[in-house]
Amino acid sequence: MPAALLRRVGLCLAIAAPAIIVRFSGLEIPPLAGMLVFGAAIVASAFLLAWAAEAAQKDIAGALAIAILAVITVLPEYAVDLYYAFRSGTDPAYEQYAAANMTGSNRLLLGFGWPLVVIVALLVARKTAKAEGRPSLGYLPLPRGSRLEIGFLALLGLLAFVIPVLGQIPFSFGVLLVLVFVWYLWRSGQVESETEEELVGPAKLIGDLPRKTRRATVIGLFVVSASLILASAEPFADALVESGSSLGIDSFFLVQWLAPLASEAPEFIIAVMFALRGMGAAAIGTLIAAKVNQWSLLVGSLPIAHLAGGGGWDLALDARQTEEFVLTATQTLMGLAIILALRFHWQSAIGLAAIFAVQFAVTDTTGRYVLSALQAAIAVVWLIVHRREIGPTLRVPFRRPQRSADAEPAMLEAK
Repeated sequence: MPAALLRRVGLCLAIAAPAIIVRFSGLEIPPLAGMLVFGAAIVASAFLLAWAAEAAQKDIAGALAIAILAVITVLPEYAVDLYYAFRSGTDPAYEQYAAANMTGSNRLLLGFGWPLVVIVALLVARKTAKAEGRPSLGYLPLPRGSRLEIGFLALLGLLAFVIPVLGQIPFSFGVLLVLVFVWYLWRSGQVESETEEELVGPAKLIGDLPRKTRRATVIGLFVVSASLILASAEPFADALVESGSSLGIDSFFLVQWLAPLASEAPEFIIAVMFALRGMGAAAIGTLIAAKVNQWSLLVGSLPIAHLAGGGGWDLALDARQTEEFVLTATQTLMGLAIILALRFHWQSAIGLAAIFAVQFAVTDTTGRYVLSALQAAIAVVWLIVHRREIGPTLRVPFRRPQRSADAEPAMLEAK
């Protein structure tokens, strides 16, 4: 195994080691220290997980590889979120945190992750175009294969509005969302890709190993990282809540933003690395797939975990959680409408980031609903502009797959 890879893996394990020592030695530490120790372990484990998942694309081809990569890289977030949902089965005070973590990570992905990747990709494309003496595009063209993820995101975006209307996530609705996720994986497995994704960094070091060694390394990293995440998720989740109380900070706020930031950091870094290497379409494709996973598997699993933890058949939402779901659902609709024509303009990326930033200054209920209405209005405008794309996009999940021309830019498909 390359020394460079061993150094990186060793560093991650060294960062995670204090959490394991504290977890299994019975050592009591203050909540703030616990938040830092276990949070660092989750971040380090997430990097190991992401490298292994990315390298696994050498053995899994096509759109299914991107779908699986997106699932695996958000497993740290799932572990924390499902713990809150499970704990809420016996402690109703934890119900709010399951919704908080999910809505925060969902909005962080679209409001920060998408714009970051697009802007980086366009800056790299501009630099390359300038060096080659040709004009640069003012938008990031998405491959036509992205229509599958966008189509599923459209269906899930519509289903998302059922949750705030009901004021709860019923068990049956959760099962439906999980089935949609299974359907999405099945459809992704049918899509062929004409291009092979380029690996970067530690993932490339793993991918360049001989087949047997590579597969053994990937499996080993999966097992180790998953074990570290499972060992750290519960104490990290509890430390977040307790730290908020001890510091006089709203625990809901910490759970909503700090936990997703820790768990999704590796995913963002990998996406930016793709963008820096001129693979902007692959980078944004992974983040779009992650959005599909969040609205299907993650949301659908919450009432299931709640029931498994001793709760009822429905995961109830209070007024604040309902407000958060409305804000998150309208943001999803807005982002979806913007990329419907498979073009992601830099102005749209900046607009998404700006609206995302505004929500931190708008904390009252009325303001949140006004912001939700603004996002819905922007979505309607873009849906009118892209109205010819609505039908084809909604039909993709139900249509028999055709060979994907990933190498072709979206502008060839634009009307």
